[in-house]
Amino acid sequence: MSEFVSKVDKEARQRAAEILKKKFLSILDQINKGESLVLEMPRRTLENTVYDEQRKLLLLGENKVKRNFLDLNEARRFMQTTLMGSIIYDALINNEYPTIRDLYYRGKHSIVLKAPNGKTYEENTWDEQKESDSVIVDVEVLTSLLREDMLILSKEKGKLVGDMRIRSGNDIIDLSKMGHGAYSIEPTPDLVDIVDIKADYVLVVEKDAVFQQLHREGFWKKYNAILVTSAGQPDRATRRFVRRLNEELKLPVYILTDADPYGWYIYSVFRIGSINLSYESERLATSQARFLGVSMGDIFGTPKKKAYLTERERNNFIIKAKDYDIKRAMEIRNYQWFKTKNWQEEISYFLQKKAKLEIEAMASKGLKFLAFQYIPEKIQTGDFIS
Repeated sequence: MSEFVSKVDKEARQRAAEILKKKFLSILDQINKGESLVLEMPRRTLENTVYDEQRKLLLLGENKVKRNFLDLNEARRFMQTTLMGSIIYDALINNEYPTIRDLYYRGKHSIVLKAPNGKTYEENTWDEQKESDSVIVDVEVLTSLLREDMLILSKEKGKLVGDMRIRSGNDIIDLSKMGHGAYSIEPTPDLVDIVDIKADYVLVVEKDAVFQQLHREGFWKKYNAILVTSAGQPDRATRRFVRRLNEELKLPVYILTDADPYGWYIYSVFRIGSINLSYESERLATSQARFLGVSMGDIFGTPKKKAYLTERERNNFIIKAKDYDIKRAMEIRNYQWFKTKNWQEEISYFLQKKAKLEIEAMASKGLKFLAFQYIPEKIQTGDFIS
């Protein structure tokens, strides 16, 4: 192993390899006992995704699926899962850092079979990357290891800046000295050691452009905050790092998104988890995160609060909702975790007005207004939707 590889990487690699080895060696035990070869794992379907009201998380239910090697309907997936487990294990013990794309190519080949009747059949291990990606998820669910635990890399997306020091690999990085740039949250966030931090809360901004504006305006310095952007729909690494800041350091987390159904869903992914990836929620979702805005009440006002925008500003900034926005809002309204009184009122208000607004509109009113009035006031007054 290279002398430049950090101790934390080595330890993570050894742990993941051991778990993979133990899990897949159970197949050999079945062979030795003369049993049918079966892999059992939680069923990854919408029907087996449940919302835990007490923990405020989307989780996989108790239903299991059995991949039986002797079942024609399951044999191909059984072999795909064992193949992927083998490829990942080899990468771990050979000190490699494969990407998801690498794993697709490493396992993509054809198997030629000759039947008793003399006919030859050719079968691909997988045809497209989305198929191998799904098999990676099977390995995660089967082993209870996230792909990040197995040192599988993905493209960096989220960014962060603030008064904190981290240890990444063998280096200490000061996230308060990034110039106009920011720290790109690496795809293995659990291998990052938080050395020290001085912050009162975490502000997650959906839009990268708004994040950059707030950063250059010195928002995080003035308000002693950790500033994060998900650059749209959050990736797993960003969600995990935000969860760590809340769970390990007890920092409140506030989410700032557009005032539309897609912004609401981004918030819910941070807080509740993802429907498609509910098996990850216990480590990725931040159930204490709060929706800061932008809200419909911020735009139009309510009987209890004054709008932040004048009528003229509303006419200039709001965008007419499209049919797909309306459809998405009606879907979200039926999600169990959006059935609180406040969220039902917010969604109904949106459907009534058929209008949405992007965060940039608040910045267009004046960046100092967004940074030094709107956001601080909302946090100070506790003006959240929950």
